[in-house]
Amino acid sequence: MGILNVTPDSFSDGGKWSDIDDALRQAERMIGDGADIIDVGGESTRPGYAPIGENEEIDRVAPVIEALCERFDVPISVDTYKRAVAGAALKAGAVFVNDIWGLKRDPGMGALIAATGASCCLMHNRDGMNYIDFIPDMLNDLSGSVGIARLAGIRDDKIILDPGVGFAKTQEMNLEAINRLDALRGLGFPVMLGASRKSVIGNALGLPVTQRVEGTLATTVIAVLRGCSFVRVHDVLESKRAIAMTEAIIGRSDSFRP
Repeated sequence: MGILNVTPDSFSDGGKWSDIDDALRQAERMIGDGADIIDVGGESTRPGYAPIGENEEIDRVAPVIEALCERFDVPISVDTYKRAVAGAALKAGAVFVNDIWGLKRDPGMGALIAATGASCCLMHNRDGMNYIDFIPDMLNDLSGSVGIARLAGIRDDKIILDPGVGFAKTQEMNLEAINRLDALRGLGFPVMLGASRKSVIGNALGLPVTQRVEGTLATTVIAVLRGCSFVRVHDVLESKRAIAMTEAIIGRSDSFRP
């Protein structure tokens, strides 16, 4: 999953792809590098981010998604937790909703996804870090999201889970979540890791966001070894090569196919 942020303030590439032509060129590069899905985001969710209104977010993502669908033959995802934004994105041609709140922030999101037949990624998130036992609590939170999805009518084969690296977690918890991706797979759904260039890498290596490619690749290799089905990344070509080499070593070539 290639990341395409059409925001002025995303932590890694804010402002680079806000223009439609720039966004299309970046999407073309990522697809050429091997991206299977393009994930379009219109609101930064970095730590301390300032939420924007639904209309502004729709104005950012809907025209880009429509242009992407007209030009490219790859699935388009929208990175939003707002029903109205997801609805506009799906109408524009998106087929996948990437919800950082796992259907727990906007009560209408699950029903929308079910009604449109879209796929969804349910990410782990919560208000605060009041865990009793981190991994079991994270799994329980995600099970709650799955329950919301099922109650709304979303089929199991439309659901992907994400541990939510960088959301409501300490540095140690983020590292443990990456290392325990196999525990998430135990819930019975494909798992996506989204750790690309995040602070967990910067904190571990003492590096700014512009120098976190190698650290991101290490998380991608762990994702392969732990049986993930997807990685959400900025650096598609490098990640594809790391995946291919890891699979060549372990003798497996299907870990990234759901």
